[in-house]
Order: sequence, then C-alpha cells, then structure tokens
Amino acid sequence: MAPVSTLDQSDHPVSSIRNLGPASDESFSRAGIHTAAQLRELGPDAAYEKLLLAGSKPHFIGYYAMVMGLQGRPWNDCKGKEKEALRRRFDTIKEKVAPNVQASDPLAKIFNEIGILPQR
Repeated sequence: MAPVSTLDQSDHPVSSIRNLGPASDESFSRAGIHTAAQLRELGPDAAYEKLLLAGSKPHFIGYYAMVMGLQGRPWNDCKGKEKEALRRRFDTIKEKVAPNVQASDPLAKIFNEIGILPQR
C-alpha cells in the first residue's frame, strides 16, 4: 500500500483556497462543490456558473477573488487588462445563466411576464 501524501488536498474545504473564507464553503456546497480539489478540477468559470445556478448573486469581486485565489494570488493583485478580461468572462457567465436563474425565480418570472424585466 502506497503512503498517503501530505500534499493530498482532496478533502480540504473550499475555504482552504486563498481569498475564500468560511462563507464560501456554504455557498459552494449548495452548488455541489464540497472540496478545494473539486473547485480546482472544475475551474473558475464552471464553478462560478454552478454558484449562480445554485442561487448565489453575481458579484464581480467575488469572482475575480476566486480566480486569483486559484492561482495562489491575493485578490487585489488583479489589475488592468487582466481585470478587464476577467470582467468579460464574468459578464459572459452571467449572461449564460441568466435565463436559467430567471426561470427558477418565481418573482423574476412574474416580473418578466408583466414586462418589468428586459427581454433577452
């Protein structure tokens, strides 16, 4: 039997990733992501999409803090063209999940039916 590596992080919580705190564990868990290894395997964009589909509200700083954390960088390291590129990725994720989120939100559904929400 091979020895278990101390570097194995398969059961570490999501909050073990830089920039992500204890509240992240709960949010990611609602999205079906229970460990740091699962988050790393999914990657930031797919993981953030799952977060939004699970009911988390979109928040650009939260998104890029997660991306930076997955790279082992502080959240405030994101600047300039890199931040602009991440903003485009964030907006793309929001647009992709918007119809699904609105469809699952009864109030948004009613607002859409009476014409309060913009048509996509």
